[in-house]
Amino acid sequence: MTPADIAAFNPPADHLAGRIILVTGATKGIGRALALRLAAHGATVILSGRSVKKLEQVYDALIAAGAPTPAMLPLDLENALATHYDAVAEAIGATFGRLDGLVHNASLLLTRTPISHYDVPTWCRLLQVNLTATFALTQVCLPLLEQSADASVIMTSSGVGRQGRAYWGAYAVSKAGIENLSEVLANEYEHNPAIRFNTLNPGATRTDMRALAYPAEDTTLLKTPTEILGAYLWLLGPNSRGHSGGRYNAQV
Repeated sequence: MTPADIAAFNPPADHLAGRIILVTGATKGIGRALALRLAAHGATVILSGRSVKKLEQVYDALIAAGAPTPAMLPLDLENALATHYDAVAEAIGATFGRLDGLVHNASLLLTRTPISHYDVPTWCRLLQVNLTATFALTQVCLPLLEQSADASVIMTSSGVGRQGRAYWGAYAVSKAGIENLSEVLANEYEHNPAIRFNTLNPGATRTDMRALAYPAEDTTLLKTPTEILGAYLWLLGPNSRGHSGGRYNAQV
């Protein structure tokens, strides 16, 4: 498939039937829209985020839509310890026994600042959420992904992670790290084609993070989260089996 075909991918209603998919940052923006779409295509969605109240709102929306009963796993990626990650993996294993999809959607931007003025604690905080937490959560979920007959991991990248740009600081560095982490895992799992690892750049989308980065931008010119989900559906479903270590774009 061409990049345009992947971005415009519109599968049948049962495309993800029976699949268990974990989505981080599932309470708003792309994460919330993705959770709703995955469920609409038959997936059982595991919702992860910091706020229990907001997770409950998405949970209720899925139930109201008649989706497969979801699960909630609150997790504060900024402050999570090894025991918290272990507890997430243990809960998924006890309930489902496997994991068919993992979407690392949660991310922080915080500030756009020249490196000469970048605050060290802010740098560390952002790398913790955007990169270290992605590594830690993926690591504890690998045994669950190995139990799947067809598993897919999506790590959210960015244009500034593929080409560094002034003032994007730790955000750009964290996304460059995401690209490399995905490629390392894809290479390590070449022997197991049932698990694939890819990065996906959502592009300019009407989200709170985009508004923070470009406060003067006319948001009506941007696509909404619900309009950019084709590539996610392709990567998480059977059509992308065998495609690992790639860099994809949700908008072309």
